[in-house]
Amino acid sequence: MNPSLLVTHTLNRIVTMIPDDELYIKLMWKLSRLNYPLNLSNPQTFNEKLQWLKLHDRNPKYTIMVDKIRVKEWVASKIGEQHIIPTLGVWESPEDIDFDSLPNQFVLKCNHNSGIGVYVCKDKRLMNKKKVIKDLKKGLQQNYYKEGREWPYKNVKPMVLAEKYMEDESGFELKDYKVFNFNGEPKIIEIDYDRFKGHKRHLYDVDWNKIDATIEFPSDPDRSFEKPKVLDQLLSLARTLSEGIPHVRTDFYIVRDRIYFGEMTFFHGSGLEHITPLDFDKQMGSWLILPALT
Repeated sequence: MNPSLLVTHTLNRIVTMIPDDELYIKLMWKLSRLNYPLNLSNPQTFNEKLQWLKLHDRNPKYTIMVDKIRVKEWVASKIGEQHIIPTLGVWESPEDIDFDSLPNQFVLKCNHNSGIGVYVCKDKRLMNKKKVIKDLKKGLQQNYYKEGREWPYKNVKPMVLAEKYMEDESGFELKDYKVFNFNGEPKIIEIDYDRFKGHKRHLYDVDWNKIDATIEFPSDPDRSFEKPKVLDQLLSLARTLSEGIPHVRTDFYIVRDRIYFGEMTFFHGSGLEHITPLDFDKQMGSWLILPALT
């Protein structure tokens, strides 16, 4: 391992052992090298307010909303079963997966994290089963609460689930339509694409005007996306799911003009992603009205 990466990895492991959430958040803010000091007593930017919410907004319902297994029933009761991607199986351990019972195409993921352990199977004959199991084990070991002090994940029991394989009009991927909701009102739609060959993002407002800003990942200036025919419905579903919540990101997929729910996230990038320009970070912060402390 590269010496500098080894130092960073070791430092991160030491930091995660800190029991005090506020101290941990302050240290992670410094390690992330965001270009302004963290102000928790009077937060103004989007990233600052996400850190404040980690400490003060601990609704037990959030634990269900971030659990990719349990949330499906809750979402179906809110917006309908037709927006739920079918679950093919749920297991406590990757070794328990009955691969023979799965179709030729499917998706495997953990219910409590993002990225680590995800396997998109387009042809089961080409699958390296041992590697898939190994990666899923790594995913199950990830602890979002310890790594980012994102409280909703603290009591989620790590599991593995298989879902129906789906792809959009591209024929090879499933773009994320991530809707940023502030106090129940959508403000931004982020499209994530090319995730496996140079992750990029486009940002749009609710009228589908492209926003000249970035959140961590760049956008491709030579690429554009047509306004979805179902944009109004997408925003309506986001409003329903985010009602009564200071901030939550509701993710969807669009397949042949049909909308499918993806997941709910309360702390985009754990509130540590670089937002440029800084004025846009502040604008996003102005939309997020923090609840009063009781």
